[in-house]
Amino acid sequence: MTEQEVIELIDSSLAEEFELDRADMVPEANIYEDLGLDSLDTVDMVIVLEGAFNFKIREEEAIRAIRTLADIHRFVLEKVAEHG
Repeated sequence: MTEQEVIELIDSSLAEEFELDRADMVPEANIYEDLGLDSLDTVDMVIVLEGAFNFKIREEEAIRAIRTLADIHRFVLEKVAEHG
């Protein structure tokens, strides 16, 4: 899976789960302020990403540091590389 395919799967999965407008889903979008998600949505986001990419995301410091869509992309790309 290419980097662009991973990003596309992240964006489409999150857009579908949270009924987000794809036009708003730019890398610099803040997931709380710009996309309207809240801290409870981050739990659902983890579940969605685990299902889309078929790996477990443990309670990691990196999850708490996520603020933008680009942060999500970077996090998942690292996970995909680890599970290669």
